[in-house]
Amino acid sequence: MDYSNPEIPEGINTSKEHPLKEFVLLSAGVLGLIFAAVLVLGILADKLAHFIPFSVEQSIATDRFSKADTSLPIEKYLNDLARRIVAAQELPEGMTVTVHYVDEDTVNAFATLGGNILMFRGLLAQLDNENALAMVLAHEVAHIKHRHPIRSAGRGVVIGLALSMVSSSLGNAMVDTVLGQAGQVTVLSFSRDHEKESDQTALDTLVKLYGHVEGATDLFQVLKKQEKISVMPEFYSSHPLTDKRLQKIAEFGSRLGNSSEKEKTQLPAGYSDWLKQKEQAGEPE
Repeated sequence: MDYSNPEIPEGINTSKEHPLKEFVLLSAGVLGLIFAAVLVLGILADKLAHFIPFSVEQSIATDRFSKADTSLPIEKYLNDLARRIVAAQELPEGMTVTVHYVDEDTVNAFATLGGNILMFRGLLAQLDNENALAMVLAHEVAHIKHRHPIRSAGRGVVIGLALSMVSSSLGNAMVDTVLGQAGQVTVLSFSRDHEKESDQTALDTLVKLYGHVEGATDLFQVLKKQEKISVMPEFYSSHPLTDKRLQKIAEFGSRLGNSSEKEKTQLPAGYSDWLKQKEQAGEPE
């Protein structure tokens, strides 16, 4: 057999495509898969929120909220009342609530990530009985119980929290980006269904604490009055306050008996002075 040594054709082991083009196509494919996964995750954000451990949500909020200053009588009182509400609503183990007093005239109160609730002096100063105050707090605690803050924080935050379970730095970076664009972690908008669910949970809580719901409508009357004289309070900002909402509370109370004859619990002595103590002490907000 004759030996032959044929010349090997050029380019047999190289691609005809430019390496940069191949890299771009490969990168595009990977990014496409990531985009598709993120899109699906975003669409399912509301459902997936329930699977985000509350401890992860707390870790995200830790850097944005300080501990409650219980040296202030008003903040200690609010957190003591919140603990009674948490027990009445039977929040899951590990789901803690911290109330922060905000020394501003804003008529507002809201729950946010990590079990944090902000209560503004402007709203607290207009409530003249503990039942109305408990209605506010019970409503906000209910938002936390039902995971409304994390469900309403937006796709980016939910995805970031999910990524935090894999890489805390990656998740935090994404959450910081989203929240930076949103302005604040405290700016959340709950749906009508969220508000309705929290309303009912709050009313059930008042029954457990006081045996009736007298005082609940006092809160809504304050907010209704505020709506007439200025812009809509951020509290319940997802939709206007209506007489129908007040009527539902009255109907709920009537099913329990004549709640209008029930005595409201008075606020502690010195309550109004507590509201201004932080301001008088010259402490930063």
